Amino acid sequence: MSEGALAGRTAIVTGAGDGIGKGVARRFAAEGARVLVAEIDTANGERVARELREEFGAEALFQATDVTDKAQVHAMVDTAVRAWGSVDVLVNNAWGMGTVGRVERKTDEQLQRAFAMGYYGPLWAMQAAFPHMKERGWGRVVNMCSLNGVNAHMGTLEYNSAKEALRTLTRTAAREWAPTGVVVNAVCPGAKSAAFQRRAAANPEIAAIADKANPMGRLGDPETDIAPVVVFLASEAARYLTGNTLFVDGGSHINGVAWTPDLDGEQ
Repeated sequence: MSEGALAGRTAIVTGAGDGIGKGVARRFAAEGARVLVAEIDTANGERVARELREEFGAEALFQATDVTDKAQVHAMVDTAVRAWGSVDVLVNNAWGMGTVGRVERKTDEQLQRAFAMGYYGPLWAMQAAFPHMKERGWGRVVNMCSLNGVNAHMGTLEYNSAKEALRTLTRTAAREWAPTGVVVNAVCPGAKSAAFQRRAAANPEIAAIADKANPMGRLGDPETDIAPVVVFLASEAARYLTGNTLFVDGGSHINGVAWTPDLDGEQ
């Protein structure tokens, strides 16, 4: 495609095989971007890349990527550069783990895995992509963070901690890279992600409770509610916006969402 807010841009979206990542990848393709679908699930990743080509006529590739593996993260960036000559947009979205349990029961392994996926993976990707962005004097990094960390939700220490560390990384990189034309922002979404949909399928009451708790009466749709904001952050229109956190959550952040699970029986 040659038209759209991202026409001619090359974008990498991690965790693009489903949920928010898939919604972002689809919206990017609709806006004319070349999209590298970076995904640990080969079947999902290949399917999404194929859909981008068939539905939007986009240039799209799949790259099998475990973001906890530094070599694979570097290979992801290298693939985009070899295929299209640059990396203009990086969306760090991948996440695929987590348990609910009390702080005193969390293990070193749980915390280490969370930081490998939610902090080091994005850091490695940013470090690898930045030289290409700096050389062109233009770049966009969007890090998907979470209200869980901002509001200190109970039961998800490893997720909260990794996502808040990512927000600190976002602001620090934004400050250091501001003179280069590379802007870095975070999004805290309130959406029916793939993980949420799996939980809701097993416990239908969860979806109803979550919708009721949202000021707008519903959680967002990844493609139609969250992705358009990410498109803006990835576009030329965001050239003077950096180091910010955008709460794309239907207003959930205004007073915080009360979530008090019963953790007494959790391990």
